[in-house]
Amino acid sequence: MKPDIHPKLSVCRVACACGATFETLSILKEIRVEICSKCHPFFTGKQKFVDTAGRVERFQKKLEAAQAKMAAAAAATPAAPTPPPEGTQAPE
Repeated sequence: MKPDIHPKLSVCRVACACGATFETLSILKEIRVEICSKCHPFFTGKQKFVDTAGRVERFQKKLEAAQAKMAAAAAATPAAPTPPPEGTQAPE
């Protein structure tokens, strides 16, 4: 292996938005995260929305707009006539 090509690892402080901190090894001195194992719903067992940058609200707006568009399109198209049942003749 070539010497001196690998980055130098040092102790790194990881800080979560919930206030939890821990140390690990990294090439960075400090890492800030939005969610960690102390506050993530999978690890805590508590149900909560993990929303970054309004993703849930944007999705709900898109969903409502799509549903409104589909309802408007369904109301605008006339109902197609139904074919006569099998074995009967259509009126002439």
